[in-house]
Amino acid sequence: MPKINFVSAAGVTQTIEIPTGWTLMEGAIQNGVDGITAECGGGCACATCHVLVPAAWAEKLPPMAPAENDLLECTAVPRSPQSRLSCQIAVTGALEGLTVHLPERQT
Repeated sequence: MPKINFVSAAGVTQTIEIPTGWTLMEGAIQNGVDGITAECGGGCACATCHVLVPAAWAEKLPPMAPAENDLLECTAVPRSPQSRLSCQIAVTGALEGLTVHLPERQT
């Protein structure tokens, strides 16, 4: 299982193992990562699983679908070029060591 690092807005890092095939959001919820609300449960309908992905990791992620792109306009913290929804990022072995940053708030 790949280890993924979630960094809170306060700079605290929580490293969790997420099974391949799960999404970052599923792993975060199952492991109690504070800062991922996921109100819609992963249906790409709420934008409360917003994460910031460093540019160096962007090419390893699946491309952004139009629905995700649209929802990123509705995040509580303004969208940035590193913004993604963690419910849309499926975990693969290639993501071992990925670090994502959480915004100050989700709602």
